[in-house]
Order: sequence, then C-alpha cells, then structure tokens
Amino acid sequence: MPISTISQAGLDAPISLTSPTLTTPNINSAQIPTVSGTAPLYMARAWVNFNGTGTVAIRASGNVSSITDNGTGDYTINFTTAMSDANYSSVVSGGNKPNGYTVGTSEASAPTSSSFRVLNSYAGVGVQDATYVFAAVFR
Repeated sequence: MPISTISQAGLDAPISLTSPTLTTPNINSAQIPTVSGTAPLYMARAWVNFNGTGTVAIRASGNVSSITDNGTGDYTINFTTAMSDANYSSVVSGGNKPNGYTVGTSEASAPTSSSFRVLNSYAGVGVQDATYVFAAVFR
C-alpha cells in the first residue's frame, strides 16, 4: 500500500492511499423503467451468434462460454454462468444463405441449468449445419 505525506499547519502526517475498486451493480427488471405500459422488462440472460459450419466458431456472445458440435446441425450451447434452473425460454434461429436455404427451423431441447441443445433443419432438406445460428435465453 503506497504511503504519502501531507503537510498541514506545519505538521507532516503519513496517510494511506489506495486505488478505488469499480464494481458492476446488479440490475433487476424493477430498476429498468418501462416506457409504455406496466409490464416488467426482462432482458436476455445469455445470447450468441455463431458459425455452425466446419469448425464451429462464436462470432459474438454474452454469458455463453462455448458451443459443442454434436454432429450435422446439432449443437449444444454452454453458459458461462449457469441459470438458476432449466425453466428458461430460449429463442433460436438459423440460416444458410450461401447454400440457398434462407430460413431454417432451429429447435431447442434438453435444457439444463448449464446448457441446451439446438437442432437446425430445413423443410425438404432435413438437418443441416447453418452458417448463421442465433440464440437468446430469457429467465
């Protein structure tokens, strides 16, 4: 701990100086103002944008530590910080525009507090890897 000396009224007195620590406050839906209406706001607890082809790679994410490639069009999304239970809602979409499939149906299944699986399929084509997979989790 650094020590400095301050001179006041002819007296030298040692004082301790420390660097302040910045902490991130916890924010809950009650602290966020609702612009219109009285329904509470619930923000995403996790989200991810990843490439599901070849070597699966996260482009950007929040509270997602990794993606597990379980096979063609089958992925597990792993949370950095687990949910309190598996009773959350996930919203998933995908697309494979370079191959001509513009809309994919992504289904989330087998949720746990630490991860959930996504299966990406296209009508008339079946299960396929997706160039773009997007997921958000709300709890």
